[in-house]
Amino acid sequence: MSLTIYRKAHFNAAHRLYRKDWSDEKNDEVFGKCNNPNYHGHNYQLIVGITGEIDKETGYLIDIKILKQIIKEEVEDALDHKNLNLDVPEFKELNPTMENIAVVIWNKLRKKIDPKYDISVKLFETPRNFATYTG
Repeated sequence: MSLTIYRKAHFNAAHRLYRKDWSDEKNDEVFGKCNNPNYHGHNYQLIVGITGEIDKETGYLIDIKILKQIIKEEVEDALDHKNLNLDVPEFKELNPTMENIAVVIWNKLRKKIDPKYDISVKLFETPRNFATYTG
């Protein structure tokens, strides 16, 4: 029997969407106000899903305390109250779009969570805009 559990988290971060190799005009055309040279911020909401088999001994799919700690270390500590463009190594050369942030989070979690589990990351940039990545 396969089951999915979810853990919610949040972080606040600033970013600027732009490409260094594009002109200011093209960046403005493509990214609009998200290209603000002084950056802008979001209150990101994250939902991490873990799918697998329930352990017959414990009744757990995964110990939620362990999942909470992994999310804290790999996501919240790494991204909360950061300028993604300037403070987060993964975005030094990668545009910190909602889509790319979701993939980066998934990759960070994948390294820490037993491969017997499937992982999903749902990242809300705003209440109406979100991305889901499953690897």
